[in-house]
Amino acid sequence: MRKVGYIVTLLCVALSSFGQSQDDVDTLKTQQINEVTVSAHQWGRVKASTIGNTELISSKELLRAACCNLGESFTTNPSVDVNYADAATGARQIKLLGLSGTYVQMLTENIPNYRGLAAPFSLSYIPGPWMQSIQVSKGASSVKNGYESITGQINVEFKKPQATPFADANLYLNSKGKLEGNLGANLQLSQRWSTALLGHYEILDKVHDGNGDSFADMPKTRQGALQSRWAWMGDRYIFQASVKGLKEHREGGQVSHHSPLAYHPYVIDITNERYEAFTKNAYFINEEHATNIALILSGSLHHENATFGHKPYKADQRNGYASLMLESDIGEHHNISTGLSLNHDYLGQEMFNVQWSMFNDKETTPGIYGQYTYKLDEKLTVMGGLRWDHSNIYGSFVTPRMHLKFSPNDIVTIRGSIGKGYRTSHVLAENNYLLASGRDIIVDDNMEQEEAWNYGVSAILSIPIGEKKMELSAEYYYTNFLHQTVIDLDSDPHAVHFTNLEGDSYSHTYQVEATYSFHEDFTLTATYRRTNVKCTYGGLLKEKPLTNRYKGLLTASYTPGLGKWQFDATLQLNGGGRMPTTYTTDEGLPSWSERFKGYEQLNAQITRFFRYWSIYAGAENITGFKQKNPIIGADNPWGSHFDSTMIWGPLHGAVYYIGIRLNWNRI
Repeated sequence: MRKVGYIVTLLCVALSSFGQSQDDVDTLKTQQINEVTVSAHQWGRVKASTIGNTELISSKELLRAACCNLGESFTTNPSVDVNYADAATGARQIKLLGLSGTYVQMLTENIPNYRGLAAPFSLSYIPGPWMQSIQVSKGASSVKNGYESITGQINVEFKKPQATPFADANLYLNSKGKLEGNLGANLQLSQRWSTALLGHYEILDKVHDGNGDSFADMPKTRQGALQSRWAWMGDRYIFQASVKGLKEHREGGQVSHHSPLAYHPYVIDITNERYEAFTKNAYFINEEHATNIALILSGSLHHENATFGHKPYKADQRNGYASLMLESDIGEHHNISTGLSLNHDYLGQEMFNVQWSMFNDKETTPGIYGQYTYKLDEKLTVMGGLRWDHSNIYGSFVTPRMHLKFSPNDIVTIRGSIGKGYRTSHVLAENNYLLASGRDIIVDDNMEQEEAWNYGVSAILSIPIGEKKMELSAEYYYTNFLHQTVIDLDSDPHAVHFTNLEGDSYSHTYQVEATYSFHEDFTLTATYRRTNVKCTYGGLLKEKPLTNRYKGLLTASYTPGLGKWQFDATLQLNGGGRMPTTYTTDEGLPSWSERFKGYEQLNAQITRFFRYWSIYAGAENITGFKQKNPIIGADNPWGSHFDSTMIWGPLHGAVYYIGIRLNWNRI
């Protein structure tokens, strides 16, 4: 039995690449070697033991907030920022190392996902109760998952069909009228076969206009999603498969457009349909050298039909991905991994009832990589990788990456990384929320492939204080662009200009963090991060607009007694930044201030646990801060001054919520 458990664990590792979820491996170990039980107190967010600078956000950490979807799962995370992209569509975007989420490679089950057309609303496409864990990797990543990662990776692991049998449900209601329900269960069909089904539905059909500008503060939304998963766990062969479907409808704009007195209202109507499927296959060849081969196949179809006022926008994206990997240990200290990959993207777009041929892309990119890892006990690990890819649009390019991890003792761990990343920019699909403005859209011909170097170093100190340890960490990352798609909002305040970089563009990010568990019941984390992001706009090097210069985060978690209660609180201090170049209104006044000020946000939640269920209640943005008049020119949405994209802060005041979680270990 132990031999079988060892083989299955290695096969699971073969299915994954850099940053694999430790929860996945632990699940398999528990399933196969169930006579061994190990328990320990662990924080919900921990630094993973991988060679890269990776944070593991476990299911325990996700319970500290409502976490209705992926975008709301980083409330207690100091590294990832999630902000609204505009005030009309509800689109959200993440930022990592001071740069937008398009430079973060999104993965699900270590498979590249949510690219191009899916980017504006992808953070709402993954329900929180579906997630088993999230891994946030900063800087250059392994070459296994491709060439696209520039500032890092975010990988989501879903609940597994082969895990301990479960059935759970989650119901959520907030003060804005949003209602959400989630169901999940797995079933062991036989000793080898297991299956899982995950369902999600949410609805927000109430209209809110807190600032009285006649525009809805948030769009009315309906979303339904269903995922079916299957797994075969053999002695030497593992098979996993998944099929997912999602449909979402958003309706926003002027709230008075249902009134008979309204004339020619500005309406935003967006419908997204998305279908995904993948299979993972792994075969263990040689137990002594941990030699295994894995094949991953995935595909997605995404259709969007949208109207932004008088601007219709339709788009279809089809993606196919394949990866064949071979990995083996060579002796005690050496590991080698090599593989082939193939990625195909088709993107067709139509706007103003005229098909724009320059935005209809067909890109096929085959690639090959090799990676070598040297490990000297637990003290030193060095990993170097190189991959070659060929795009039918941009030609051939090479991606080098290297990582180092040094742990001379149990107190100090030092990591360093350097690597290059590339990215194909789908300017309109990834930024279609910019259509919700009166700005003209200008796109240069011959847009280049984005290319950047990323350099990073981090250190972690585990300092014994009394019977506990304080964990101190410090890190610095520098991203330097050689080629970049620049979204220029400065050169013309009445236009969005997508252009190639001509000059410098870079990001410096510094972060320090301290975590201490005063006793097993109470943990406190304090973080401070500072960013310096600049880019060349119209020949001038300027601070990147709508970007906070600093962020402070203080989180506390208290679980007294027998763990029946849990109290969580998070305080954010967000620094100010620069606004895009203003224009002069008809009254002779600037359209907005040249800079925005800092602001604070406070979130809190209380959870009461019972044997098979728990109830939670909380509040977001208790301080009530929100950006005043976020929509420019709301009184004339058909004019050139109208703009809903000048967003730097919260759009809503305090939001209160209550929910219930049901969980049965077996069905």
